[in-house]
Amino acid sequence: MSAGYEEILDGMPTLRAPPGERHERICQRLHARVAASLAAFPAAQLLACRARIQITPDTAIRPDLAVLTTANAKLWLAAEVINPADHHTDTVIKKALYEEIRPARLWMIDPRYDNVEVYHATPYGLALQTILAGSELLTEALWPSFEISIRELFGP
Repeated sequence: MSAGYEEILDGMPTLRAPPGERHERICQRLHARVAASLAAFPAAQLLACRARIQITPDTAIRPDLAVLTTANAKLWLAAEVINPADHHTDTVIKKALYEEIRPARLWMIDPRYDNVEVYHATPYGLALQTILAGSELLTEALWPSFEISIRELFGP
């Protein structure tokens, strides 16, 4: 199991619970698949798992997966693997923050239900596009080589 970590949310230091073994396996699978698909896509940069991203002077987050645009280092994709022991921060507080900063994509990955909520940015905030489960595929149209089945993502 990895150690806990801190995020700064609207000026408030927030200590996050250490992610469990299943959480880390999901992160590793997702990172490996995204890294492979971005190898031929120089316009995007995959950060290390839970790399610190300074959003505003009083807000610094650590998404489980983050892809930045190389042109301006803007957060393009954030993925949060929800920690069942610490889910309120991801599902309420950080989700509201993502609504404000509007990354092009947000994936809320929920091991409690083995599903993924996929959000796309709109001029009015984030819009839920789909909820994936079972044998459905998580894909990204801008990275045609990226796909992972939900079953594989959450598998043993």
